[in-house]
Amino acid sequence: MPRAGAPPVRWRVTDTLVGYEEALTEMEARAAAIGRGEADELVWLLEHPPLYTAGTSARAADLVEPERFPVYAAGRGGQYTYHGPGQRIAYVMLDLNRRRPDLRAYVASLEAWLIATLDAFNVRAERREDRVGVWVRRPEKGDGVEDKIAAIGIRVRRWVSLHGISLNVEPDLSHFSGIVPCGVREHGVTSLADLGRIVSLPEVDMALRAAFEPIFGATRDETP
Repeated sequence: MPRAGAPPVRWRVTDTLVGYEEALTEMEARAAAIGRGEADELVWLLEHPPLYTAGTSARAADLVEPERFPVYAAGRGGQYTYHGPGQRIAYVMLDLNRRRPDLRAYVASLEAWLIATLDAFNVRAERREDRVGVWVRRPEKGDGVEDKIAAIGIRVRRWVSLHGISLNVEPDLSHFSGIVPCGVREHGVTSLADLGRIVSLPEVDMALRAAFEPIFGATRDETP
């Protein structure tokens, strides 16, 4: 939670697909302004066209089909991931100096946010100590089988956070086959639709916002 007296976190939803480079440029400018005390914190919800991003730990061998979709260097932590329609991206620009300047605690908070969001749709998601993200057990696929339903990739600059989370609502899961998602070969990926939860992005957005506030503080719509 932020310190007492901190302004609400701005909340923005973009309903059209946003190009990755455009989003990156805007996110970095906003984070810099937050760091200078010239802008409020922001959570920006959006979708990207189909693309792959490479984190700072990405391995070339994990890009299985390099010609399938555009590939971008993301500048965040982690390895390769996929973004595309039907996946809710949340870019989270928070001043961690106002909360707790602790990267492990911040990642744990993002995981808790996703777990609470998914609980609203009766999906039991879990964190894992040895791999970042949020996971769902799939006993119908075999003993010990788990699929990833949400990814986390962050960067912090002067304790202002960049990048954030991606939650699979109803993406084309076959698009993940062009990479080894997050470098994890022994587990797959899933989505709310794949689990039989047919929900709209606005419904997911409402659940994300309701779960965000108890962890990170009050929000306020950002007006153009």
